[in-house]
Amino acid sequence: MRKPIIAGNWKMFKTRDEGLQFVYNVNMKLPSSEFVDSVVCAQSPILRDLVKRQGDNLRIGAQNMHYLDNGAYTGEVSAPLLEDIGVTYVVLGHSERRAYYNETDSTVNKKIHQAFRYGLTPILCVGESLEIREANETNQYIKKQVVNALKGLGKTQIVELVLAYEPIWAIGTGKTATAEIANDTIKAIRSVVKDLYDSETAEAMRMQYGGSVKPANIKELLSMSDIDGALVGGASLDPVSFLELVNAAVK
Repeated sequence: MRKPIIAGNWKMFKTRDEGLQFVYNVNMKLPSSEFVDSVVCAQSPILRDLVKRQGDNLRIGAQNMHYLDNGAYTGEVSAPLLEDIGVTYVVLGHSERRAYYNETDSTVNKKIHQAFRYGLTPILCVGESLEIREANETNQYIKKQVVNALKGLGKTQIVELVLAYEPIWAIGTGKTATAEIANDTIKAIRSVVKDLYDSETAEAMRMQYGGSVKPANIKELLSMSDIDGALVGGASLDPVSFLELVNAAVK
C-alpha cells in the first residue's frame, strides 16, 4: 500500500501571519501521518516560522531551490539552508518554473540529486501542454521528462521521491483532467519507471495528480488505481478546504 500524500502549493500567496494562522487552524485537525502525509509548500521567507509551528501531522516544503550548495546566485535558495531550517519537502520542475524561469530537464535532475544529498524529499512535477495533449503526444513527452529527471538515481531514492503529474492545461484554469485521463497518464509514467528500474520500484513510487484539484473532485481522483494523492494550488490556501482534501485521502 502506498501512503497517500496531499501537498499544498501556496505559490506566491500568504503573508507570514496568514501562513501561521493557517498552520494553527489545521494542526490539531489533521489525520495522523500514519495514514496520510500532509504538506504545505510556502514562500521561502516564512518557511522557518512555519516549521517551528508545524504539528506532528504536518510537514513544510519549499517551492524551489538551487542545485549548488552556495555561490553568487542572487535570489536563489540553497538545499543546505532548507535542511538547516527543518524543511522536509521541495517542489522541483513545476511547469511555472519551467515556463517563466527557463528550468530544463537537466537542471531539474541536478536539483533532485541535490535534494537527496540534504535529506529533502523532492516532489517532481511533469506535465504536458494542451497542444501536446491534442496531438496525442502526451506519453512520449512525459516519458522524456521522467527519463531525464531520474537520471542517476538509485531505487531507494525513486521510492522516496514523489512524482506529481500536472497537465499544464489544467493548472489554475478550472479545467481538470478526468480521473480516467489522469490515471491513464500516471499508469504510463509508472510503466516508464518500471522499464527504468523494475516492477517493485514502480509500484512503490508515489504519484500525485495536480491541476484544479478541489474538494468536489478529490474523492473521484483518489479512487483511481494509480493516483496516490494530489499537489494542490488554490484549494490548499483555505484551511477548511485543505482539511477536506487531506481527510478524503485517508483510506
